[in-house]
Amino acid sequence: MSAKGLDNKEASRLLQEVAVLLELKGENPFKVKAYSNGARAVQVLETDLATLIQEGRLREIKGIGETIAQQIAELAATGGLGLYEELKASVPAGHIEMLRVPGLGPKKIKALYETLQIKNMGELEYACRENRLADLQGFGPKGQEKILHGIQQVKKYQGHYRYGDVIDDAREMLRQVLTHPKVLRADLAGSLRRKMEVVRNINLLVSTNQPHDVLSALSRFAGVESVHHENTSRGLFSLSSGIEVDLRIVSDDLFPSTLYHLTGSLAHLNSLREKVRALGFELNESGLRRGERLVRCKEEKEIFDALGLDFIPPELRENQGEIEFAEAHELPHLIEAEDIKGAFHVHSSYSDGTNSIKGTAREAMKLGFSYVGLSDHSQSARYAGGLTFERLRKQWEEIDEVNDELKGFHIFKGTESDILADGSLDYDETTLKKFDFVIASVHSHFNMPKEEMTRRVIKALRNPFTTILAHPTGRLLLAREPYAIDMVQIIDEAAQSGVAIELNAHPFRLDIDWRLCKYAKEKGVKIAIDPDTHDRDGLKDTHFGVGIARKGWLEPGDVLNTMNLEEIIDFLKKRRKGF
Repeated sequence: MSAKGLDNKEASRLLQEVAVLLELKGENPFKVKAYSNGARAVQVLETDLATLIQEGRLREIKGIGETIAQQIAELAATGGLGLYEELKASVPAGHIEMLRVPGLGPKKIKALYETLQIKNMGELEYACRENRLADLQGFGPKGQEKILHGIQQVKKYQGHYRYGDVIDDAREMLRQVLTHPKVLRADLAGSLRRKMEVVRNINLLVSTNQPHDVLSALSRFAGVESVHHENTSRGLFSLSSGIEVDLRIVSDDLFPSTLYHLTGSLAHLNSLREKVRALGFELNESGLRRGERLVRCKEEKEIFDALGLDFIPPELRENQGEIEFAEAHELPHLIEAEDIKGAFHVHSSYSDGTNSIKGTAREAMKLGFSYVGLSDHSQSARYAGGLTFERLRKQWEEIDEVNDELKGFHIFKGTESDILADGSLDYDETTLKKFDFVIASVHSHFNMPKEEMTRRVIKALRNPFTTILAHPTGRLLLAREPYAIDMVQIIDEAAQSGVAIELNAHPFRLDIDWRLCKYAKEKGVKIAIDPDTHDRDGLKDTHFGVGIARKGWLEPGDVLNTMNLEEIIDFLKKRRKGF
């Protein structure tokens, strides 16, 4: 960039970003202020910077000292700013995005990084929902609530959404559509129907003989913020939550074939298309045809019947062998929500949860559960109120009291024990022996090399006290990538050690990934669908895990917590036999 092409506005923006980055790093406040003052000075200039540089008058401007003048000169000469690039590389990229949250400035972001290692928006939201900010100086419950609200405002304008953030809106839109008198039938389609963990929009399919009447009603639906496009077959509109809804309208006779086509996935559709052609058929949105003859199908299942296939549940339509299994009539009998009899990985107010032990039990009973496994954080997790042995004893006494009071329901005494950097478990052997079960999980040192992280977790799996490995890759959807780990080795070791692997049902995690569940099933590893709940409503998140388990081909017998109370007591006793 020549001085002639130097833009005052761009220069001001870069100087201000340097000031922000310096503050995020905790640099000298006077240095931060100098760059901030320089940015403002450039912003209000009536003369363009190129002229001032050419005339040698840059230093005459109040607020532009020697250092700032040098930075502006570099920008003019090279088109870039070395200091800016250096600072940007040294600060977590997510910290800039976090500045979009109202009331969250550089100092608070730096404090969150130093105390909780929060590097981006997703981790910040997760920490808020786990009440990590409630007791932090400078934040508190009200500050945490304000930040959480600000995050929701920012998320409205992002292009990807977690399934759990979207499904309630989608079901409400479906409900409203079905109440329209001219709608014959309607259903969700796309990745949402397949229960993908991350989606881009809501796909709705409607059949009606009066498309104009239905489309004209869109703007009157509750939650609809704006309608972008309308014609007789399609409507695109945005909800107040920010997500876009793609509404497709067809005649009722085309509803089954269009629903199948819009559900996808593309890989599944392409794979089935080859088989369809081999059988002499054609299948697309316009229906199933053999030559010129339309094969009439009133329901989606009849398409599969006509092709000699068992009905393939939407969750399985990912080209993972489902077509071959459907042809051989060997598809799994997938787990259903009602198969779940209890839940482990449940936090209480003893660590970073908000619910009491009795309150947790009562909520579980409302869901039809017959047990929960209480697993508050271990002592090393000071950021989450990790329990010392003295507090554990107090908790166990309260658990005993509640168990004596409640009939037909049981609370198991457990812990979410940190896997330390060397692979050992938090708490000594004497303490570990006293638990009914132990959940082992990684909460620190995420940046280990793959081989080292794999060895670390394998050592924890070989610990005789480990019952369940929690959120095995550490991912936070749309926030944090999985840490480097060889999950095939982990699953193989879990099979050898008899340790269950968690499918963490928290909508931020959904970890173990469904793509790995089929392999775990083949190796005989039990999967525990756990809500990782920190509040009263969190137990309901179990159903998110069921959806992912279905995508992973899991049947009730593959899942640990489909066991009834007597069976799970027997399982835990056998697991602990000989301790």
